[in-house]
Amino acid sequence: MNYLVTVLPDRIQAEAAYSALEKAGLPTSQVNILGNGYQSADEFGLIDPDKQASKQSTRLLWWLIPFGFVAGYAFNYLTEIEIFSQVTRFGNEFLAGILGAIAGALGAGLIGRGVGLTVGSGDALAYRNRLNAGKYLIVVTGNEDLTREATRVLRPFEPENIQGYTDYSQNSKLVGKEIGKQKPQE
Repeated sequence: MNYLVTVLPDRIQAEAAYSALEKAGLPTSQVNILGNGYQSADEFGLIDPDKQASKQSTRLLWWLIPFGFVAGYAFNYLTEIEIFSQVTRFGNEFLAGILGAIAGALGAGLIGRGVGLTVGSGDALAYRNRLNAGKYLIVVTGNEDLTREATRVLRPFEPENIQGYTDYSQNSKLVGKEIGKQKPQE
């Protein structure tokens, strides 16, 4: 599946570009307008970066909490640091393990969400930001010949951005349920 995403500054240009695609014989079922008064990013299926960040954070939690506990316990076992002098040696080691697990959870929350927001959503975040700024997207889906023809028709409108994507996995970062493998087209 190929995607061609074109960013246009206003509704008038988006409608004119859609009409030009229609006149060129492209099937309207494969052409979508996203923006105010048309489909929203969620209706179209554009990946939500918050969901990706939450997934990344949860995935890291499962690894970092046990690792933090083991690392905290082992560090205290090796250094014999007394956190509380009233507690036995094992109690101090166990408490250090708990503190390590808490540090792991904080790391998973901060790093997981940060990476998920910036990297996990691919270009979807940039497109969502443009939609929030009042711009319009025209998304053409189909085979390579169809997206090439759409590119030829849309270039005279001087879009702010025109980007093609080829999705080999059927799970795109741009559109889909999971993080897929996408390669930008030229």
